Order: sequence, then C-alpha cells, then structure tokens
Amino acid sequence: MFKQNTMRYLSLAGFSWMIPVFKLATGENPREQGQEILRQIGLPVLAVLIFLAIWSTLAARVDTSLGTFPGPAAVYSAAQGLVAEHKAEREKADAFYQRQVERNEKKLAKNPDAEVKIREYTGKATFIDQIFTSLKTVFTGFVVASLIAIPIGVACGLSPLLNAAIAPLIQIFKPVSPLAWLPLVTMVVSAVYVSDDPLFAKSFVNSAITVTLCCMWPTLINTAVGVASIDKDLINVGRVIRLGWVTRVRKIAIPASLPMIFTGLRISLGIGWMVLIAAEMLAQNPGLGKFVWDEFQNGSSESLARIMVAVITIGFIGFLLDSLMQTLHKVIARGEANS
Repeated sequence: MFKQNTMRYLSLAGFSWMIPVFKLATGENPREQGQEILRQIGLPVLAVLIFLAIWSTLAARVDTSLGTFPGPAAVYSAAQGLVAEHKAEREKADAFYQRQVERNEKKLAKNPDAEVKIREYTGKATFIDQIFTSLKTVFTGFVVASLIAIPIGVACGLSPLLNAAIAPLIQIFKPVSPLAWLPLVTMVVSAVYVSDDPLFAKSFVNSAITVTLCCMWPTLINTAVGVASIDKDLINVGRVIRLGWVTRVRKIAIPASLPMIFTGLRISLGIGWMVLIAAEMLAQNPGLGKFVWDEFQNGSSESLARIMVAVITIGFIGFLLDSLMQTLHKVIARGEANS
C-alpha cells in the first residue's frame, strides 16, 4: 500500500521520472528499472550535457560589442553574483528596519504620546525581487482571464447561437499582439485608474490587464469546444431528471470537459508568461522583462551573462508553471473520479 501510494503521489506531483528510482530502491526488477532510469533520467541529462558543450564551444567564438558571448561558466558566475546582490540588499533592508525600530523606541521612551513614522524600504529591486513581481503579475492576469473565459466558454459550448454570435469577435481579437494592446491599456488605465492612495501600482495594473487580454482566448476556445463535444446523451439525461441549468453545468458540462479546459489553461498560462515579459520590456514595468531591458541598456561586460541568467530563469519558470497546471489537472481529475 505504501509503495502504491508513493508512486501515485510521485506521478501526481510531476515526478514520474523518480518512480523507477523508487522501484529500484525497493528491489523491484533491477534490470528493468535500470533501463527505465537510463531512458527517463540518463538520456535527458546526456542531452543537457551535449547542449552545454555545444554552447560553451560556440559562445567562445562569438565576439559582440560587449565582449565574448557568455558560456555556461560565465552565466553560472553571473547567477551567483545576482544571488549575492539579493542577499546584500536584504541585509540593507533588515538594517534599515532595525534602525527604524530603534529610533521609534527611543522616541516613544522620551514621549509615549509621540507620533512615530513607519517607512518602507525603497532600495533597488534585485533580480529575485523581479522574479516574484513577474509571477504575481502573471498569476493575477491569468486568474482574471480564466474567470472570464471559462464561464463564457461554457455558455458558448452549450449555446450554438451564442457561439455563432461571438465567434467573429474571438477570431478578431485572438491574434492581437500584446505590443498593440499595451499602449491602449496604458492610456485607459491612466485615465480611469485615478486615486490618491491606489491599491495597486499602475504599472502592475497595466501588465496584468495586458496579460488578461492576450491569454484568455485559448481557455475560452478550448472550454467551448470541450463543452460542445460532450455526449448529448449526458445532457439529455440531465434534462430528463430535471436538473437545473446550473447543476447541469456543474455536474455534467464542466467535469466532462475538464481535459479540454485544462489544455486551454496550460496554453493560456504559457502565453501569459511570454506576453508579460514582452509587456514589461516595452513599458518598463517592474519584472523580469524590465531587468533584461535594463541590462541591455546598461551595456557592461557582465550584461550578456546576466541577461542569459534571466533567459534561462524565464524558461525554467515557464516549465514549472506548465508542470504546475498538469499537476493541478491530475489532482482535480482524481477528485472528480473519487466523488
């Protein structure tokens, strides 16, 4: 039972490549598991090593205006430098808050009724800060897009008339580039989002809305197709037993179209991540895109290596986001199957 549960959870969490290692550790068919480990772990590791060797060889032959193109060793060194910068900045922030606390305590000791001031640390955003800013923005835009796209997709899937009515709008707006949306979004937000004490920064709102506008279409289309493809007998059974419209959607339409919905969500999240980086670069909004653009403008000898760190980080986060959606799909599908 423990063995079966462990393998199920490894698969659920996206670590299916660990299953042959676990089976080997429990003594199950060493020869077969060894071959499986070689296929699932050995071959990808070999491919990465070959890629690093080719990268290292070719990079040394490319001279740019900022120096030789960075190889893996230079990029690794730049990554260590970025982490060190983040730690140094956090130490500055901690020292700032410590001084602020001590200053306020002394002030209150002299006069208990004194009004103390609490200020936020306004130091430079580090590379790791920019990563979390981008993640917060993309998840906000993605969640808003999903909340809009899934209900409309379900409605379109259940109603051919509604689907026919809004299909032209979807086909027109779907291919619009984020670079075209961004100026419009920026102008509208500047005109509408006016407050002396705004809850969110305008740069955050601009980026999140741009992500929403660009990543909602795959989810909407896949949801509509998934719901429209449901076996009509299932819908008819719901009508025969007199289920309400909401109950039919909740108990029949959404569970039956979950695979298509999650396919759309995975595509939407990937598009949202790519759109966000472009939007941050163009609008100079905080995030990884701004980091890349600032390094490009900086033009120091380390800029290319630092940009490569950002490129690899963007790709790795995109991979993790896709894996997260796959795991979420498996968890929800399992919950539906058990209910």
